[in-house]
Amino acid sequence: MTGKSITIRLWDLPLRLFHWGIVVLIPLMWWTYRQGNMERHQMFGLMLLFLLVFRLIWGVIGSETSRFASFIKGPGQIVAYLTGRGKVHTVGHNPLGALSVVALLTVLLAQIVLGLFSQDTDGLFSGPLNHLIPAENFDMGDKVRHLHELGFNVILALVGVHLAAIVFYTVFRKERLVPPMVTGRARVAPGVVQPRMAPLWRMVPAVLIAGVVTWWVANGAPGV
Repeated sequence: MTGKSITIRLWDLPLRLFHWGIVVLIPLMWWTYRQGNMERHQMFGLMLLFLLVFRLIWGVIGSETSRFASFIKGPGQIVAYLTGRGKVHTVGHNPLGALSVVALLTVLLAQIVLGLFSQDTDGLFSGPLNHLIPAENFDMGDKVRHLHELGFNVILALVGVHLAAIVFYTVFRKERLVPPMVTGRARVAPGVVQPRMAPLWRMVPAVLIAGVVTWWVANGAPGV
């Protein structure tokens, strides 16, 4: 940021906690899997499920920069952003960054669902929803496990793209993306409107719903 600038609140606390929670959990899940500690792996997977459910809810009731409706753009706006034509609102996630967010959330959610239904190669340990696979489809759990393993490679690719984007914006655009995700504040050009921040009490219903969903899944989805 060159010249005069102002400081605004850009990212709310719940979004930042979600972001850094993902940063911590992904390597922990990889490590526990490599060590064969499937109980811890499942525990971290359920924590990730909690965060994802919370994020989906917060994407509806959260602050302006957290809401999906505020940053998910149509093809026309994405092309306009890439070509530099037209005025595209880019406070928070830009149109291209929004695609990365949606892709990562989708893949993470799919990865968690696959893990919930999978079983290990020996059939000694399985996800909490594996019992919902019909007995006659015994091999299905192993196939799901294989997809679960492949899914992690997709996650690594998306994380790589995310890190590359951070480096690109830092080096070539002179925009520091990491500090605002720590402090919640960013330096922007004068005239940029402060995004609307959601009151923190809205975290309560989001946390409760995410907790209930996670508990229900962890206990094998009773009633299904």
